[in-house]
Amino acid sequence: QVQLAESGGGLVQAGGSLRLSCAASGRTFSSNAMGWFRQAPGKERKFVAAISRSAGSASYDDSLKGRFTISRDNAKNTVYLQMNSLKPEDTAVYYCAAGWYRGTTATEYNYWGQGTQVTVSS
Repeated sequence: QVQLAESGGGLVQAGGSLRLSCAASGRTFSSNAMGWFRQAPGKERKFVAAISRSAGSASYDDSLKGRFTISRDNAKNTVYLQMNSLKPEDTAVYYCAAGWYRGTTATEYNYWGQGTQVTVSS
């Protein structure tokens, strides 16, 4: 069982940056690939980024490459999402998730956090 808790969301102006954190409980954090997804109002949850168990590889939604960076610290049981050059269309609830494989679809993840709101003003 893995419990996840996101933090770091908030209100930021367009062009600004935020770093989201996701703290995991349990001793199995390093056994899980981790992903970030986001869901805007009235829209489906979409893949943002994922990172392998050892942090040796990462993947991103093509539209976010170069602006978002995923990382993890297995010693701290935490995964991060650094978001730069934020745009109003990045406004969404951001969720972290844990799974066996570094997938790009929500169904590939077994555990989810409650989400953190990110609002980007124009």
